[in-house]
Amino acid sequence: MTDTSRASDAAPGAAAVPRMPASVLKNVVYAGGARLAAPGSFNETFRLLDENPEALAWIGMLKPSEADMAELAAEFDLHPLAIEDAVTAHQRAKIERYGDTRFMVLKAAYYDDAAEQINFGELHIFSGQNFVITVRHGESPKLTPVRERMETTPEALAEGAEAVLYAILDAVVDGYLPVVKGLANDIDEIETQVFDGDPTVSKRIYELNREVIEFDRSVSPLISIIDELSSGWVDGDMAEVLEQYLRDVADHVVQTKERIDEFRVLLRDILQVNTNLVGQRQNEESQRLSAASNRQAEEARLISAWAAILFVPSLIGSIYGMNFKYMPELNWTFGYPLAIGIMVGSAVVLYFVFKRRGWL
Repeated sequence: MTDTSRASDAAPGAAAVPRMPASVLKNVVYAGGARLAAPGSFNETFRLLDENPEALAWIGMLKPSEADMAELAAEFDLHPLAIEDAVTAHQRAKIERYGDTRFMVLKAAYYDDAAEQINFGELHIFSGQNFVITVRHGESPKLTPVRERMETTPEALAEGAEAVLYAILDAVVDGYLPVVKGLANDIDEIETQVFDGDPTVSKRIYELNREVIEFDRSVSPLISIIDELSSGWVDGDMAEVLEQYLRDVADHVVQTKERIDEFRVLLRDILQVNTNLVGQRQNEESQRLSAASNRQAEEARLISAWAAILFVPSLIGSIYGMNFKYMPELNWTFGYPLAIGIMVGSAVVLYFVFKRRGWL
Protein backbone atom coordinates (compact mmCIF):
# COMPACT_ATOMS: atom_id res chain seq x y z
CA MET A 1 0.00 0.00 0.00
CA THR A 2 1.26 3.48 -0.76
CA ASP A 3 2.27 5.91 1.96
CA THR A 4 0.72 8.94 0.35
CA SER A 5 -1.12 11.31 2.63
CA ARG A 6 -4.88 10.88 3.03
CA ALA A 7 -7.36 13.63 2.44
CA SER A 8 -9.02 12.63 5.70
CA ASP A 9 -5.81 13.49 7.58
CA ALA A 10 -5.98 17.10 6.51
CA ALA A 11 -6.75 19.79 9.03
CA PRO A 12 -10.41 20.65 9.56
CA GLY A 13 -11.64 23.05 6.94
CA ALA A 14 -8.61 22.47 4.73
CA ALA A 15 -10.52 20.27 2.30
CA ALA A 16 -13.96 18.77 1.81
CA VAL A 17 -14.50 15.33 3.30
CA PRO A 18 -14.27 12.86 0.40
CA ARG A 19 -17.43 10.96 -0.36
CA MET A 20 -17.88 7.37 -1.44
CA PRO A 21 -18.71 7.01 -5.16
CA ALA A 22 -22.34 6.13 -5.84
CA SER A 23 -21.21 2.94 -7.58
CA VAL A 24 -19.96 1.48 -4.27
CA LEU A 25 -22.46 -1.04 -2.88
CA LYS A 26 -20.44 -2.27 0.09
CA ASN A 27 -17.19 -1.12 1.67
CA VAL A 28 -16.27 -3.22 4.69
CA VAL A 29 -12.96 -3.79 6.46
CA TYR A 30 -12.42 -7.08 8.31
CA ALA A 31 -9.78 -8.04 10.84
CA GLY A 32 -9.27 -11.50 12.28
CA GLY A 33 -12.31 -12.74 10.38
CA ALA A 34 -14.64 -10.20 12.01
CA ARG A 35 -16.15 -6.99 10.68
CA LEU A 36 -14.00 -4.09 11.83
CA ALA A 37 -15.77 -1.17 10.18
CA ALA A 38 -17.83 -0.04 7.21
CA PRO A 39 -15.97 3.15 6.23
CA GLY A 40 -17.80 6.01 4.59
CA SER A 41 -14.89 6.84 2.30
CA PHE A 42 -11.99 5.15 0.59
CA ASN A 43 -9.57 7.29 2.59
CA GLU A 44 -10.95 5.83 5.80
CA THR A 45 -10.61 2.35 4.33
CA PHE A 46 -6.98 2.98 3.42
CA ARG A 47 -6.27 4.35 6.90
CA LEU A 48 -7.72 1.24 8.57
CA LEU A 49 -5.62 -1.00 6.36
CA ASP A 50 -2.50 0.99 7.26
CA GLU A 51 -3.26 0.69 10.96
CA ASN A 52 -4.14 -3.03 10.83
CA PRO A 53 -1.61 -5.08 8.83
CA GLU A 54 -3.86 -8.17 9.07
CA ALA A 55 -6.99 -6.31 7.94
CA LEU A 56 -8.85 -7.04 4.70
CA ALA A 57 -10.99 -4.61 2.71
CA TRP A 58 -13.83 -6.08 0.67
CA ILE A 59 -15.33 -3.48 -1.65
CA GLY A 60 -18.32 -4.20 -3.91
CA MET A 61 -19.11 -1.92 -6.86
CA LEU A 62 -21.82 -1.75 -9.52
CA LYS A 63 -21.08 -0.23 -12.94
CA PRO A 64 -18.24 2.04 -11.80
CA SER A 65 -16.62 4.64 -14.02
CA GLU A 66 -12.87 5.09 -14.40
CA ALA A 67 -13.15 8.09 -12.09
CA ASP A 68 -14.83 5.91 -9.45
CA MET A 69 -11.93 3.46 -9.71
CA ALA A 70 -9.20 6.11 -9.69
CA GLU A 71 -8.59 6.19 -5.92
CA LEU A 72 -8.55 2.40 -5.69
CA ALA A 73 -6.24 2.13 -8.69
CA ALA A 74 -3.77 4.57 -7.13
CA GLU A 75 -3.87 3.00 -3.67
CA PHE A 76 -3.69 -0.66 -4.68
CA ASP A 77 -1.62 -0.18 -7.84
CA LEU A 78 -4.27 -1.66 -10.12
CA HIS A 79 -3.15 -2.09 -13.70
CA PRO A 80 -4.76 0.33 -16.22
CA LEU A 81 -5.65 -2.52 -18.60
CA ALA A 82 -7.48 -4.34 -15.82
CA ILE A 83 -9.30 -1.13 -14.88
CA GLU A 84 -10.35 -0.67 -18.50
CA ASP A 85 -11.65 -4.25 -18.67
CA ALA A 86 -13.60 -3.85 -15.44
CA VAL A 87 -15.19 -0.58 -16.53
CA THR A 88 -16.13 -1.58 -20.08
CA ALA A 89 -17.11 -5.20 -19.25
CA HIS A 90 -17.98 -7.77 -21.94
CA GLN A 91 -14.85 -9.79 -21.21
CA ARG A 92 -14.23 -13.50 -21.44
CA ALA A 93 -13.65 -15.50 -18.26
CA LYS A 94 -9.97 -15.24 -17.36
CA ILE A 95 -7.40 -14.59 -14.66
CA GLU A 96 -4.41 -12.28 -15.01
CA ARG A 97 -1.62 -11.43 -12.63
CA TYR A 98 -0.08 -7.97 -12.31
CA GLY A 99 2.67 -8.14 -9.72
CA ASP A 100 1.03 -8.92 -6.38
CA THR A 101 -2.45 -8.23 -7.73
CA ARG A 102 -4.76 -10.64 -9.48
CA PHE A 103 -7.54 -9.64 -11.84
CA MET A 104 -10.20 -12.25 -12.47
CA VAL A 105 -13.29 -12.27 -14.68
CA LEU A 106 -16.05 -14.78 -13.95
CA LYS A 107 -19.15 -15.43 -16.05
CA ALA A 108 -22.15 -16.20 -13.88
CA ALA A 109 -25.24 -17.90 -15.27
CA TYR A 110 -28.74 -18.48 -14.04
CA TYR A 111 -31.74 -20.19 -15.61
CA ASP A 112 -34.96 -18.25 -16.20
CA ASP A 113 -37.74 -20.84 -15.84
CA ALA A 114 -40.44 -18.55 -17.20
CA ALA A 115 -38.54 -17.68 -20.38
CA GLU A 116 -36.78 -21.08 -20.54
CA GLN A 117 -33.44 -19.47 -21.29
CA ILE A 118 -30.06 -18.82 -19.68
CA ASN A 119 -29.16 -15.33 -18.53
CA PHE A 120 -25.51 -14.47 -18.06
CA GLY A 121 -23.77 -12.06 -15.73
CA GLU A 122 -20.21 -10.82 -15.53
CA LEU A 123 -18.10 -10.33 -12.42
CA HIS A 124 -14.68 -8.66 -12.25
CA ILE A 125 -12.51 -9.19 -9.18
CA PHE A 126 -9.33 -7.40 -8.13
CA SER A 127 -7.51 -9.05 -5.25
CA GLY A 128 -4.32 -8.52 -3.34
CA GLN A 129 -2.91 -9.39 0.05
CA ASN A 130 -5.29 -7.09 1.92
CA PHE A 131 -8.13 -6.25 -0.46
CA VAL A 132 -10.83 -7.70 -2.67
CA ILE A 133 -12.72 -5.46 -5.09
CA THR A 134 -15.71 -6.87 -6.95
CA VAL A 135 -17.23 -5.10 -9.95
CA ARG A 136 -20.59 -6.05 -11.43
CA HIS A 137 -22.48 -4.67 -14.41
CA GLY A 138 -25.82 -6.38 -13.76
CA GLU A 139 -27.93 -8.08 -11.14
CA SER A 140 -26.10 -11.37 -11.47
CA PRO A 141 -24.24 -12.72 -9.63
CA LYS A 142 -25.59 -11.55 -6.29
CA LEU A 143 -22.75 -11.40 -3.76
CA THR A 144 -24.67 -10.37 -0.64
CA PRO A 145 -25.35 -14.03 0.33
CA VAL A 146 -21.64 -14.79 -0.13
CA ARG A 147 -20.62 -11.92 2.11
CA GLU A 148 -23.18 -12.89 4.76
CA ARG A 149 -22.03 -16.50 4.71
CA MET A 150 -18.40 -15.46 5.07
CA GLU A 151 -19.25 -13.17 7.99
CA THR A 152 -20.85 -16.11 9.81
CA THR A 153 -17.66 -18.16 9.41
CA PRO A 154 -14.90 -15.88 10.76
CA GLU A 155 -12.35 -18.68 10.71
CA ALA A 156 -12.73 -18.83 6.91
CA LEU A 157 -12.76 -15.07 6.48
CA ALA A 158 -9.59 -14.87 8.58
CA GLU A 159 -7.77 -16.70 5.76
CA GLY A 160 -7.88 -13.45 3.83
CA ALA A 161 -8.45 -12.53 0.21
CA GLU A 162 -7.99 -16.05 -1.12
CA ALA A 163 -10.82 -17.31 1.08
CA VAL A 164 -13.09 -14.60 -0.32
CA LEU A 165 -12.09 -15.53 -3.86
CA TYR A 166 -12.88 -19.16 -3.13
CA ALA A 167 -16.30 -18.26 -1.69
CA ILE A 168 -17.17 -16.14 -4.74
CA LEU A 169 -15.95 -18.78 -7.17
CA ASP A 170 -17.85 -21.48 -5.29
CA ALA A 171 -21.06 -19.42 -5.44
CA VAL A 172 -20.68 -18.85 -9.18
CA VAL A 173 -20.05 -22.55 -9.85
CA ASP A 174 -22.94 -23.61 -7.60
CA GLY A 175 -25.14 -21.33 -9.69
CA TYR A 176 -24.39 -23.51 -12.71
CA LEU A 177 -26.31 -26.50 -11.30
CA PRO A 178 -29.81 -25.06 -11.89
CA VAL A 179 -28.67 -24.10 -15.38
CA VAL A 180 -27.63 -27.68 -16.10
CA LYS A 181 -30.99 -28.95 -14.85
CA GLY A 182 -32.84 -26.36 -16.93
CA LEU A 183 -30.92 -27.32 -20.07
CA ALA A 184 -31.62 -31.01 -19.46
CA ASN A 185 -35.36 -30.27 -19.21
CA ASP A 186 -35.23 -28.15 -22.36
CA ILE A 187 -33.55 -30.94 -24.30
CA ASP A 188 -36.19 -33.43 -23.10
CA GLU A 189 -38.92 -31.05 -24.30
CA ILE A 190 -37.18 -30.60 -27.63
CA GLU A 191 -36.98 -34.35 -28.16
CA THR A 192 -40.74 -34.55 -27.64
CA GLN A 193 -41.30 -31.66 -30.05
CA VAL A 194 -39.13 -33.31 -32.69
CA PHE A 195 -41.12 -36.54 -32.71
CA ASP A 196 -44.42 -34.65 -32.50
CA GLY A 197 -43.50 -32.81 -35.69
CA ASP A 198 -43.56 -29.32 -34.15
CA PRO A 199 -42.59 -26.92 -36.99
CA THR A 200 -40.95 -24.46 -34.54
CA VAL A 201 -38.55 -26.98 -33.04
CA SER A 202 -35.68 -26.28 -35.47
CA LYS A 203 -35.49 -22.66 -34.32
CA ARG A 204 -35.53 -23.73 -30.68
CA ILE A 205 -32.74 -26.25 -31.27
CA TYR A 206 -30.51 -23.54 -32.76
CA GLU A 207 -31.32 -21.09 -29.96
CA LEU A 208 -30.60 -23.67 -27.28
CA ASN A 209 -27.38 -24.68 -29.01
CA ARG A 210 -26.21 -21.04 -28.92
CA GLU A 211 -26.99 -20.88 -25.20
CA VAL A 212 -25.04 -24.08 -24.56
CA ILE A 213 -22.05 -22.69 -26.48
CA GLU A 214 -22.18 -19.47 -24.44
CA PHE A 215 -22.46 -21.50 -21.25
CA ASP A 216 -19.45 -23.53 -22.32
CA ARG A 217 -17.45 -20.32 -22.81
CA SER A 218 -18.32 -19.37 -19.23
CA VAL A 219 -17.32 -22.71 -17.72
CA SER A 220 -14.33 -23.90 -19.74
CA PRO A 221 -11.80 -21.25 -18.57
CA LEU A 222 -12.48 -21.99 -14.89
CA ILE A 223 -10.09 -24.95 -14.78
CA SER A 224 -7.10 -22.75 -15.59
CA ILE A 225 -8.43 -20.06 -13.24
CA ILE A 226 -8.61 -22.54 -10.37
CA ASP A 227 -5.12 -23.84 -11.17
CA GLU A 228 -3.80 -20.28 -10.97
CA LEU A 229 -5.58 -19.63 -7.68
CA SER A 230 -4.24 -22.87 -6.21
CA SER A 231 -0.69 -21.62 -6.70
CA GLY A 232 -1.29 -18.93 -4.07
CA TRP A 233 0.19 -15.43 -4.08
CA VAL A 234 3.59 -17.05 -3.93
CA ASP A 235 3.80 -20.64 -5.16
CA GLY A 236 2.76 -23.01 -2.41
CA ASP A 237 1.58 -20.46 0.15
CA MET A 238 -2.18 -21.17 -0.03
CA ALA A 239 -3.73 -22.71 3.08
CA GLU A 240 -4.22 -26.45 2.70
CA VAL A 241 -7.91 -26.25 3.57
CA LEU A 242 -8.47 -23.72 0.78
CA GLU A 243 -6.64 -25.95 -1.67
CA GLN A 244 -9.00 -28.78 -0.73
CA TYR A 245 -12.01 -26.54 -1.23
CA LEU A 246 -10.70 -25.38 -4.59
CA ARG A 247 -10.21 -28.98 -5.68
CA ASP A 248 -13.85 -29.61 -4.79
CA VAL A 249 -14.89 -26.60 -6.88
CA ALA A 250 -12.69 -27.90 -9.71
CA ASP A 251 -14.51 -31.24 -9.55
CA HIS A 252 -17.84 -29.44 -9.90
CA VAL A 253 -16.49 -27.49 -12.86
CA VAL A 254 -15.33 -30.71 -14.55
CA GLN A 255 -18.74 -32.30 -13.98
CA THR A 256 -20.48 -29.25 -15.40
CA LYS A 257 -18.16 -29.25 -18.41
CA GLU A 258 -18.91 -32.94 -19.01
CA ARG A 259 -22.65 -32.24 -18.95
CA ILE A 260 -22.18 -29.36 -21.38
CA ASP A 261 -20.30 -31.66 -23.75
CA GLU A 262 -23.14 -34.18 -23.45
CA PHE A 263 -25.67 -31.47 -24.25
CA ARG A 264 -23.76 -30.41 -27.35
CA VAL A 265 -23.66 -34.00 -28.61
CA LEU A 266 -27.36 -34.48 -27.84
CA LEU A 267 -28.34 -31.28 -29.61
CA ARG A 268 -26.24 -32.23 -32.62
CA ASP A 269 -27.93 -35.65 -32.75
CA ILE A 270 -31.39 -34.16 -32.19
CA LEU A 271 -30.80 -31.68 -34.99
CA GLN A 272 -29.77 -34.51 -37.30
CA VAL A 273 -32.81 -36.58 -36.33
CA ASN A 274 -35.06 -33.57 -36.84
CA THR A 275 -33.51 -32.94 -40.26
CA ASN A 276 -34.11 -36.58 -41.21
CA LEU A 277 -37.69 -36.52 -39.93
CA VAL A 278 -38.42 -33.26 -41.74
CA GLY A 279 -37.00 -34.77 -44.92
CA GLN A 280 -39.05 -37.91 -44.38
CA ARG A 281 -42.22 -35.90 -43.82
CA GLN A 282 -41.50 -33.83 -46.90
CA ASN A 283 -41.01 -37.02 -48.93
CA GLU A 284 -44.25 -38.45 -47.57
CA GLU A 285 -46.07 -35.21 -48.38
CA SER A 286 -44.51 -35.18 -51.83
CA GLN A 287 -45.59 -38.78 -52.39
CA ARG A 288 -49.08 -37.97 -51.15
CA LEU A 289 -49.33 -35.00 -53.49
CA SER A 290 -47.91 -37.08 -56.32
CA ALA A 291 -50.43 -39.84 -55.64
CA ALA A 292 -53.25 -37.30 -55.56
CA SER A 293 -51.98 -35.80 -58.80
CA ASN A 294 -51.82 -39.25 -60.37
CA ARG A 295 -55.36 -39.99 -59.25
CA GLN A 296 -56.55 -36.72 -60.72
CA ALA A 297 -54.73 -37.45 -63.98
CA GLU A 298 -56.24 -40.93 -64.07
CA GLU A 299 -59.69 -39.55 -63.46
CA ALA A 300 -59.12 -36.93 -66.15
CA ARG A 301 -58.06 -39.64 -68.64
CA LEU A 302 -61.11 -41.72 -67.74
CA ILE A 303 -63.46 -38.80 -68.23
CA SER A 304 -61.72 -37.82 -71.47
CA ALA A 305 -61.93 -41.39 -72.80
CA TRP A 306 -65.66 -41.70 -72.15
CA ALA A 307 -66.22 -38.23 -73.54
CA ALA A 308 -64.43 -39.26 -76.73
CA ILE A 309 -66.37 -42.54 -76.91
CA LEU A 310 -69.68 -40.71 -76.61
CA PHE A 311 -68.64 -37.93 -78.96
CA VAL A 312 -69.30 -39.75 -82.28
CA PRO A 313 -72.76 -41.06 -81.31
CA SER A 314 -73.60 -37.65 -79.93
CA LEU A 315 -72.37 -35.99 -83.11
CA ILE A 316 -74.41 -38.28 -85.35
CA GLY A 317 -77.46 -37.90 -83.16
CA SER A 318 -77.05 -34.14 -83.20
CA ILE A 319 -76.73 -34.03 -86.97
CA TYR A 320 -79.84 -36.08 -87.62
CA GLY A 321 -81.65 -34.27 -84.88
CA MET A 322 -81.48 -31.06 -86.88
CA ASN A 323 -84.85 -30.06 -88.27
CA PHE A 324 -84.02 -29.95 -91.99
CA LYS A 325 -86.59 -31.07 -94.57
CA TYR A 326 -84.12 -32.34 -97.17
CA MET A 327 -81.76 -34.94 -95.65
CA PRO A 328 -81.11 -37.82 -98.13
CA GLU A 329 -80.55 -40.46 -95.48
CA LEU A 330 -83.92 -39.83 -93.88
CA ASN A 331 -85.72 -41.49 -96.80
CA TRP A 332 -83.13 -44.22 -97.30
CA THR A 333 -84.14 -47.72 -96.21
CA PHE A 334 -80.82 -48.47 -94.56
CA GLY A 335 -80.27 -44.96 -93.16
CA TYR A 336 -81.34 -45.71 -89.63
CA PRO A 337 -79.43 -49.04 -89.29
CA LEU A 338 -76.34 -47.38 -90.75
CA ALA A 339 -76.48 -44.50 -88.28
CA ILE A 340 -76.92 -46.88 -85.38
CA GLY A 341 -74.10 -49.06 -86.70
CA ILE A 342 -71.73 -46.11 -86.98
CA MET A 343 -72.61 -45.00 -83.46
CA VAL A 344 -72.06 -48.42 -81.95
CA GLY A 345 -69.03 -49.20 -84.07
CA SER A 346 -67.24 -45.97 -83.30
CA ALA A 347 -67.97 -46.37 -79.60
CA VAL A 348 -66.65 -49.94 -79.59
CA VAL A 349 -63.52 -49.04 -81.55
CA LEU A 350 -62.74 -46.08 -79.30
CA TYR A 351 -63.40 -48.16 -76.21
CA PHE A 352 -60.81 -50.77 -77.20
CA VAL A 353 -58.33 -48.08 -78.26
CA PHE A 354 -58.53 -46.37 -74.87
CA LYS A 355 -58.58 -49.71 -73.08
CA ARG A 356 -55.37 -50.72 -74.80
CA ARG A 357 -53.70 -47.45 -73.81
CA GLY A 358 -54.69 -47.90 -70.20
CA TRP A 359 -57.14 -45.04 -70.06
CA LEU A 360 -60.00 -47.35 -69.12
